[in-house]
Amino acid sequence: MSENKENTPAEEKPAAEAKPEAVATPEAKKEDAPAAAPAANERPQRGGRGGQGGRGGRKERPPRQAPAKPQTEDGVELTEKVVFINRCAKVVKGGRRFSFSALLVSGTGEGRVGVGFGKANEVAECIRKASIDSRRQLHRISLVENRTIPHDTYAEHGGGKVLLKPAVPGTGVIAGGGVRAVCEAVGIKDVLAKSLGSNNHANVVKATVEALKSLRTREQVLKSRGLYKEKAL
Repeated sequence: MSENKENTPAEEKPAAEAKPEAVATPEAKKEDAPAAAPAANERPQRGGRGGQGGRGGRKERPPRQAPAKPQTEDGVELTEKVVFINRCAKVVKGGRRFSFSALLVSGTGEGRVGVGFGKANEVAECIRKASIDSRRQLHRISLVENRTIPHDTYAEHGGGKVLLKPAVPGTGVIAGGGVRAVCEAVGIKDVLAKSLGSNNHANVVKATVEALKSLRTREQVLKSRGLYKEKAL
């Protein structure tokens, strides 16, 4: 006999066994979390300025130190100013050979000044020689209140002729060229000056120094005559 499939009850399938739910630990959450995307303006890190991949960056340069300022033998700082640089060309078989000479004025700004002259085949070297020469011949100048000169003075050197006159406070240094360079190096703040002769820089500067060296204050003149009496404290 054929069995009636419609009347036979369907075989019940066994219920699927329930799987225990896995408890998510914080460590697992971190592993499953996607990596954070880098910021838009953030650049990927590299192995240093020397190259990529950690090859080692270039060593940092030490900070540059300013060159030491020139000083006198007793440790006073000097201010230097180049008045004139002359270039001389010598014509030879292969072309021209250039040499340079520098005229430089140095002073303390408190009554001392010197003039130097140097020659070399390079500009920097001739300036260095002129600086050394100016420090060897510093002259002390007599001033009034560290501001102006005590009286009128006039001096000549070669073709250079210079006239200097004292001035009231606020006048300033009314001078030009080499005369101004010398007056500022000495520390004069008020003076009237006029160059009456040659405009050769070396002669004008040396005439100015000769004029300043001849200055004498009232106290110095009285002492030389034996008439000056120091004030009692």
